[in-house]
Order: sequence, then structure tokens, then C-alpha cells
Amino acid sequence: MAGREQQLQELLQPTVEALGFDLWGVEYLSQGRHTLLRLFIESEQGVQVDDCAAVSEQVSAVLDVEDPISGEYTLEVSSPGMDRLLFRLEQYPAYVGEVLELRLRSPFEGRRKFKGILAGIEGEDIVLRVDDHEYLLPHSVVDKARIEPRFQGG
Repeated sequence: MAGREQQLQELLQPTVEALGFDLWGVEYLSQGRHTLLRLFIESEQGVQVDDCAAVSEQVSAVLDVEDPISGEYTLEVSSPGMDRLLFRLEQYPAYVGEVLELRLRSPFEGRRKFKGILAGIEGEDIVLRVDDHEYLLPHSVVDKARIEPRFQGG
């Protein structure tokens, strides 16, 4: 997780938890004058649109007081969804056996993009099986990790 995202996670987590939700992750995307702050919230009961609105309202108040983002920005609050991003290493074990798409900050064995089966975690490394090869990819170099949703045929 990048420094800015980590800072925002630590700032906003108590507010989100006080409303009864887990702060699954934070995305901070800044492109020129356009800044987007996206929060993903989770709950065992699921996340409804009204929940996102309530969290957005409370988080906006905290951001107005603390002012950690200079200039204008857009705040979005949503559930992680089926194709959820994984932000922290402790989120990975629940998805062992699932298809995972990884993008790295820097090349590993000449590649930055990997797609395979999440085989597990070893220390600080993600074990990803791509075809017949297992890669140990350091979590510290992961830029983005997303679970590929599985749909039941019927």
C-alpha cells in the first residue's frame, strides 16, 4: 500500500469502524487536477447504497477537519464487489484457490502482470501458480491485486 493510501487508511479506519463497517481498502488516484479517493467498506451483513452514503457523509466530515488532501477531490464509497481488490497481505488467505490478477510496480522475471491461482502465502510473499510454474512474488512490490469473479453456469 502506498504511503498516501496508508495514511488515509489510518485516518479514516476509526470512523468507518464506528459506523459498523470494516475499511477493506483505500485507493488514492491523482491525475493532474483530478484526484479520486475511493474507499471500500465491508460488512458481514453486506453493504447497501444507504451504508455507502452514511460512511461517505461521516468520512467527508473527517476529511474536512483533518484536510489531508490539498485541492479538490472526489470521494467514492463502495463495497469491494465480486472482483475485489486485495490491499493487505492478511486479506489473501481467504482467497486461496481463486484466480488472481496481479500487477507489480517493477518487473519480476521480466514481467509486471501475472494471472494465476493463488496457492498461498509464504512469509511476505504471495504464491501464485501460473500454468505449471509457481511464483513467489513479494507483496511489497504488488501495485494492484484483484480476485477474478467466478460465475456459476446454469
